[in-house]
Amino acid sequence: MKHYGRELQQTADGTYTLFIPEIDEHYHSVNGAITEANHVYIKEALLHRLYKGASLVIKDKEIIKVLEVGFGTGLNAFLTLINAIENNIRIEYVTLELYPLSQDIISKINYGAFVDERYSGLYMKLHESEWDKPVEIDKNFILTKKNIDLKDFISDPVFDVVYFDAFAPDKQPEMWNDEIYKKIVDSMAENGVMTTYCAKGVVRRGFRDAGLTMERIPGPPGKREMIRGSKI
Repeated sequence: MKHYGRELQQTADGTYTLFIPEIDEHYHSVNGAITEANHVYIKEALLHRLYKGASLVIKDKEIIKVLEVGFGTGLNAFLTLINAIENNIRIEYVTLELYPLSQDIISKINYGAFVDERYSGLYMKLHESEWDKPVEIDKNFILTKKNIDLKDFISDPVFDVVYFDAFAPDKQPEMWNDEIYKKIVDSMAENGVMTTYCAKGVVRRGFRDAGLTMERIPGPPGKREMIRGSKI
């Protein structure tokens, strides 16, 4: 994706996404960038792992560890950061991105202004923070951005939550195969959860064969289904 051009486009919830004309692909749903991210990754992954009904189920864990495959615009990380602050939950967030966006593009997207002005400075801090080292964005949120391909990422099974946010299988097929699925599952801790917007049967079966218990669940606006996997 390094050499492709990116166009700023407004989505249905008023926020922006990036469009790559060469492969006809968007970074976020045109039905609402923040709406999609909140549903797929925050509600169905992070909060699903943290809560059972109205009760926290992480009392035995001092820190929740999150892995994101595809930092992109930083929207998933930003929404996770806000949840860490507002719910007083300590999160260590590791995100992988081989081709970071320029600061010029990030300043135009500016999700901070759309989500909550109180946190707009933190959105920019996510992008301005140094790569390949832990950075404290907030006392409850430690960010490590790694400029690396998932294939080269080495991790013990420590992650409680995984956001799998690669481009679609027909646009980035190298990110949707048995090797990748096993890499993700091997990085997950016991009771860890993984979500992705893609609901294709071949993807669900791939993660199942790699060791996750898979389920189809309702998708965000404009998408009937998505999938979630649990490491039981």
